[in-house]
This record gives sequence, C-alpha cells and structure tokens, in this order.
Amino acid sequence: MYSPLVTTQWLQDNLENERLVLVDASMTTVIGKEPIVYERPVWIPGSRQIDLEGTLCDTGSSQVHAFPTEEQVTGEARRLGITPDSLVVLYDNQGIYSAPRAWWILRAMGVQQVFVLDGGLPQWLAEGREVDSTTVANAATSGCVVARLDRSRVRDSAYVFQHLEDDKVTVIDARSRERFMAQAPEPRPGVRGGHIPNSLNLPFTEVLNGYRFKPAGALAATFKKLAPSLQSWDGQQLVFSCGSGITACIILLAAELAGYEQLSLYDGSWADWGSDESLPVA
Repeated sequence: MYSPLVTTQWLQDNLENERLVLVDASMTTVIGKEPIVYERPVWIPGSRQIDLEGTLCDTGSSQVHAFPTEEQVTGEARRLGITPDSLVVLYDNQGIYSAPRAWWILRAMGVQQVFVLDGGLPQWLAEGREVDSTTVANAATSGCVVARLDRSRVRDSAYVFQHLEDDKVTVIDARSRERFMAQAPEPRPGVRGGHIPNSLNLPFTEVLNGYRFKPAGALAATFKKLAPSLQSWDGQQLVFSCGSGITACIILLAAELAGYEQLSLYDGSWADWGSDESLPVA
C-alpha cells in the first residue's frame, strides 16, 4: 500500500537520488506543544526551505494561515525544482508538526509523489545522522509543475455549516481537549471558546509516539475508539480542523495512514469559525 511517510533510513539511502527534492517546512510559531529549541539551526543535507507562514499563505485572505493560491504554489514548486517525476520529501524541526501541512498543500494542488519524513529532524538527529549548517540556495533545475487545486480537499465554513447534521460528514478537531471544551483560552484575540457542533476531538499529540506517528494499526484503533461508526469504506467524509489549519493536517495524515480516503481540511479552522458570531458554538 502507498504510504505518505518515508523513514530516516529511506531518506539516508536516497540523499543522492536525482529525483529527490528535500524540503524543510518548519514554522517559527509552534502552538499546542512545547517547542523544540535549537542552539543553532541545522538541516538535513541537501535541504531547501519553504515558508508556510508567508510565501505559502494567501496574504490576501483575512483568515489566519489561509490556504495558498495556485499561483503561489506554482511559483514555489518551480523555485524548488519540483517536476512530475520528483520525489518530494518534507520535514520539520519539531518531529511531526508543520510538515503535514506542506504535504497536504502540495497534494491538494496536484503534486503526486510527496511524502513526510517520519520523525523529522529530531529523529534524524537522535540517530546521529549528518546535518548541514546551511540549506541549498536554489534548485539545480527549474520545476515545471502547474498547481491545480482539488477543491474537494479544502473546505470552508459554509461547507461545514451546511453539513452540520449530515451523518456522512464528520469534523474532527485536533486542538487540546481544554480548548475544545472552552476550559482554556484561545491564543488568538476575538476567538470564542468551544467547538463546532457535532465535531469530535482528537488532540494531535494522540496520534504520535515521540517524534513519529503511531503504527497504522494503532491509528486505526484510535479513530475507531473516537467514533465506532467511522468506517473507511462507507463513503464517510472526514473534515479536519484545529486552531488555524496547521495541526489539523497531522491528524488528517494519521487518518490516511489508518486507511481513510475521503479527507479534507477546513481552511481557517477554529480561528475562522470561532471569530464569526453568526456561526453556532458548542
């Protein structure tokens, strides 16, 4: 079965692969976990960088961390040297945090062979593997990917509101239980506490084991425990949400590992829903 993950050993064995495009998708802002702080920045050899908080964020939108436009993704893919034949591997410096967001952006925009390094930079370092003190400035060749958004992979508040009572659409929220239950304040001003009515809560930390994802079988059990009615084969649509659309992609990726297929991201997530007084809150 196709897996969206690659191991550190696979990456080590493929560092000289001409098809490899290795990308650091780390973010400076880390919410929902204690951030790993480095004395000095280091990268896996051959890494390039993308900016999820700037270049790959639609700054023309009022939403926090709005999904990028097709033009933005096309420009970044060409700068990185991504071609239809490329093996794109994404990682971040927190283990598993923002790389799944970059993975879903590229997948939703039509890049087929895109993967996340399981464990990211912390796992690479824990295994004593080589690192560099700089990144690669420019791709050796210009990419030729033209991004085309599959709109079934990214949802908005109107879609979620329309399907609040739809048994075939389930919203799963990656925030902490305290934030989900309005027992802890939201980190962004003007955002109400609580959650989307009928949504389920799966904190993103619960799909991880240390720096890495839990095994597929354990993830399947986690989703089954969350809602016994969730079946991967019955047309169930899973929509993933969090604070602003970053950590939602962690549990979205976990759902794919567990065998679910009809997956989408609620762009804007709780920062969007919770700040709109016209939308109901549970």
